[in-house]
Amino acid sequence: MPNDKAQIEAWMAQMNAHTPVRTRAMFGGHGFYAGDLFFALADDNHLYFKVGDANRGDFESHGMEPFVPWPEAAPMGYYPLPTAILNDPEELGVWVDAAIAVAEANKKPARPRKKKA
Repeated sequence: MPNDKAQIEAWMAQMNAHTPVRTRAMFGGHGFYAGDLFFALADDNHLYFKVGDANRGDFESHGMEPFVPWPEAAPMGYYPLPTAILNDPEELGVWVDAAIAVAEANKKPARPRKKKA
């Protein structure tokens, strides 16, 4: 099921209250970006944040499990955002910052462009 546009806009408004965020439609879902850092995704009207060693425990302490895009697929490095966090603007900002930090730490260096002959 595709994401509800109003839900995406609501999440954007909540996150933009803390830091500038933009979205892009992708693969039937939406990607959330802070600058050029992809730190969250929405699929089937669920919001998932980028997770690494630094913030995984926060998600797991709320009983969250990794996003699996389809049956038998490998889990991805994104976990659902607990509703309690989404409803607390200050705490949401902390979790947004943590997801952005994971995205920054995992950012791959740009490949050099090939020179035209």
